[in-house]
Amino acid sequence: MSWKEKLGLVHIYTGNGKGKTTSALGLTVRMLGSGGKVIILQFMKAPDVYGEQKKIRECGAVIESFGLPKFVHGKPEPDDIEAAKKALQRAKEVASSGEWDLVILDELCVALGFKMLNVEEVKGLIESKAPHTELVLTGRYCPEELFELADYVTDMREVKHPYQRGILARRGVEY
Repeated sequence: MSWKEKLGLVHIYTGNGKGKTTSALGLTVRMLGSGGKVIILQFMKAPDVYGEQKKIRECGAVIESFGLPKFVHGKPEPDDIEAAKKALQRAKEVASSGEWDLVILDELCVALGFKMLNVEEVKGLIESKAPHTELVLTGRYCPEELFELADYVTDMREVKHPYQRGILARRGVEY
């Protein structure tokens, strides 16, 4: 059995601590270094804003961002919901295609937490993914009902963060 035939597990990186996307990007580098094909779909992140977007392409992964150039605070607006639905449709296509060894759905859990997407649709996406595709969902607010479908569930817990001292997000570290 080849190493790629051993793939196909589901990861969830959630919680209020830092490191969910960073962990997924580390897995991206590992997969690329092993010769795998990687695609990252970013929910709620606008294109060409975050430090990883350009560099991860240079490393050989595909990255597609579906967010709008604004933050969602509280209640999402209709255009935010439409962007999330578009990302979910693309995620269904990608995860089930069998073309990718690693599919990362970055910030999907946030979109679920803000009720921009239906959890049943995400369950269907997980259940219909290609058998050898390793699937990663990241973001705060992951509904616990998705945990039963996952093989890895990591809850990043914030103990201390510079934001508590008034230090805002810094380029190269938080974005």
